[in-house]
Amino acid sequence: MKTTEIKRDVYEIDATDKVLGRMASDIASHLIGKHKPSFERHIDAGDTVTVTNIAKVKITGNKLEQKQYYKHSGYPGGLKTRVMGKIFESNPAEVLKQAVSRMLPKNKHRVERMKRLTIS
Repeated sequence: MKTTEIKRDVYEIDATDKVLGRMASDIASHLIGKHKPSFERHIDAGDTVTVTNIAKVKITGNKLEQKQYYKHSGYPGGLKTRVMGKIFESNPAEVLKQAVSRMLPKNKHRVERMKRLTIS
């Protein structure tokens, strides 16, 4: 399959009352292109994904109060933590972006795939 032969569809999701993790894994699968019969893991032939109503997504359990996101600056004592609830309160799209990004393979296609994810 050549890159000129890749046909990208638009996959639209309404996030109202959908569980965050299950929706993120479905989005990651579509961004990778695993749902297509012509899937080859070394070719980025995934679809474009559009998500709407992200503020109405369902987060199960006590994740809003207990789940923490870690980031390290690289310097001693540079570990920063943020609680999921505060991130979701200020920007719900960021929570979904991080969930999907961490489900994608850690290779050179990851940034290109994330550019095809549109959240509103």
